Amino acid sequence: MKIPKIPGFDQEALEKYVKNTGWLMMARVGSLAVKMLVNIALANYLLKVKLGILNYPMTIATFFIAIAAFGLDGFVTRELLRNPEKEHKLLGTAFFMKLMGGVLILPFVYLTYVILNHFSPASAPFYYVLIVSLTGVFQSFNIIDSYFQSRTQGKYIMRVQVVANLLSAAIKGMFILLNLSLTWFVYALLLDAALLALGYLYMYHQNGGGIFKWTFDGKLAKFLLANSWPLALSAILVTVYMRIDQLMITQYLGEARLGVYTNPVQWAESCYFIPVAVVMSVFPAIMNARRDDPERYQRRMQNLYDLMVWISLSLAICVTVAAPSLFKLYNPEFAEGAHILSILIWASVFAFLGTASGQYLIAEGYTKLTMTRTAVGAVINIILNIFWIPKYGIQGAAYATLIAFAASTFWILLIPKTRAQGVMMLKSLFLITLFSRIKKS
Repeated sequence: MKIPKIPGFDQEALEKYVKNTGWLMMARVGSLAVKMLVNIALANYLLKVKLGILNYPMTIATFFIAIAAFGLDGFVTRELLRNPEKEHKLLGTAFFMKLMGGVLILPFVYLTYVILNHFSPASAPFYYVLIVSLTGVFQSFNIIDSYFQSRTQGKYIMRVQVVANLLSAAIKGMFILLNLSLTWFVYALLLDAALLALGYLYMYHQNGGGIFKWTFDGKLAKFLLANSWPLALSAILVTVYMRIDQLMITQYLGEARLGVYTNPVQWAESCYFIPVAVVMSVFPAIMNARRDDPERYQRRMQNLYDLMVWISLSLAICVTVAAPSLFKLYNPEFAEGAHILSILIWASVFAFLGTASGQYLIAEGYTKLTMTRTAVGAVINIILNIFWIPKYGIQGAAYATLIAFAASTFWILLIPKTRAQGVMMLKSLFLITLFSRIKKS
């Protein structure tokens, strides 16, 4: 299939990116559309108070689920690229580490719930939080994702995620038709993780893999932990600055306001699979270029930044224009979500660039810088939320998220050894490289 030429882009690189991510893009967009339509129906069924209660357990559990993952997924992908012959040891060791983490977080989830409930009593009972927290156990199977990423086999990941999304949407749709209570939808959140785990297991076995071949290696576990802890802390900090606003909205404003806020958040975050899909498919090529041809390596990074900006800007403009019409599908009590979405979607520009530059940091071994830049975003988001949520409500939380994403992404400008990449991102953001290529062509 011939990819249409876009003025200003390296056509060869563009075709490589698009073809490698085509499977993921087409199927994810379709399944995501179905999932979001069901989410609209769910919001209109539960209304803002119950929707806020449904989302509250996730705001607590997500922090600990990120801890349980140990930041292993990205690092294991890199190790599988370097040492494919160690597949069973790497996958087995990482799996057991994540499984153990998923169990160990449960007491800490309970303690956090008790402390938060002391300061601001929640309508969601603890067993809701416990049910959602058990997804940390099922996410241990997501290490299979790293296996397919290392082999640039995005179509298998796509199949699992699409089928899981469609089944999840069908189950929630059935719950709505049966007029079931809120508790059923809490269990559906756990079922989502279970479906994804089963899908990964099935696809791995279909492609010749076998989890019974996996082995645990204590020395390898120490090596993984020693090298992935910055990524683990980074993942936790990412969760902080992507979820802390929802927790603080609940504490300051109550669950009804959280119910209004979560809808635009879900719409904005649903777009974040795009940079992940692109980067996931080209990461092996970037690593190879770094090894064989430094000039091509830099050129590919610039092409990637340009592509990220082109996609994210187009997306942000379209969603901003469409947001008011989109929220007419909701109950009128969610109307404010249109304005919140039009703010949050612009954070995707920085999220796209941050995802791309994050791969550069991993390729160069700057995992501690990944942690630092994320910490910057988390701290800024928390500080701004403390002042802006009480004063401006959920709009203040949206603007805090936007600024936190921008600060986190461009933090690397302040670090001498990564400043050149920051400058490359700025050139892409202000369309300098795009216009210069158009002039030449």
